[in-house]
Amino acid sequence: MKNIIIASTSTLHNGDYLAYLLPELKLFFQNCSEIIFIPYARPSGITHENYTKKVAEAFAKINISVKGIHEFENPITAIENANGIFTGGGNTFLLVSQLYKNNIIDTLEKVVKNGTPYLGTSAGSNICGLTMSTTNDMPIVYPPSFRTLGLVSFNINPHYLDPIEGSTHMGETRETRINEFHHFNPQPVVGLREGSWLAVKGDSIKLKGNLTARIFKRNENPIEVVPETELNELK
Repeated sequence: MKNIIIASTSTLHNGDYLAYLLPELKLFFQNCSEIIFIPYARPSGITHENYTKKVAEAFAKINISVKGIHEFENPITAIENANGIFTGGGNTFLLVSQLYKNNIIDTLEKVVKNGTPYLGTSAGSNICGLTMSTTNDMPIVYPPSFRTLGLVSFNINPHYLDPIEGSTHMGETRETRINEFHHFNPQPVVGLREGSWLAVKGDSIKLKGNLTARIFKRNENPIEVVPETELNELK
């Protein structure tokens, strides 16, 4: 049975890393003394070692140890044997490129669909959708495919931002970019605002947090859904 948290962000404004999620993660990973961290997205170019250290410091607050996937001689075996997995944010193009390069994307999909607890934030949430094509990131590298884990039947847009009333910004809004996506792709997109997450338990997909989420479907007007809404029929 799938057991997944798909979070828009790791850090809220003026908050510490993962602080807003730690009470939830203490329950979510309650049967894990150690989790594997996938640091491939490397925000701001941070090293795998320093990124893993940052994550380990946060998880130490709930008495869970962390080991980076780069520390294992065989990353496929490490994923297969993991008690829990966390993929952090950063650049989604880089993350997906590394998942393919290290031949673990299929294994990761398999173990999570079979019930290994999985936490994704930002880029690590993008890869939970059918493709990574609704990422906000620059294409700094080119992965062999945009196909991702398909843990849910739609795409994710983390850090979703609403247009700012009265703004003179002339660039595309997030909604405009998602509409462009829907000219070529059929799947719905969930715009997750910062501080929100999706809790996936088996066939249940429920919006969590204090904010609404924005749902985009091809050739339909977007709608807002409130926390505790079930999204399992969204496809």
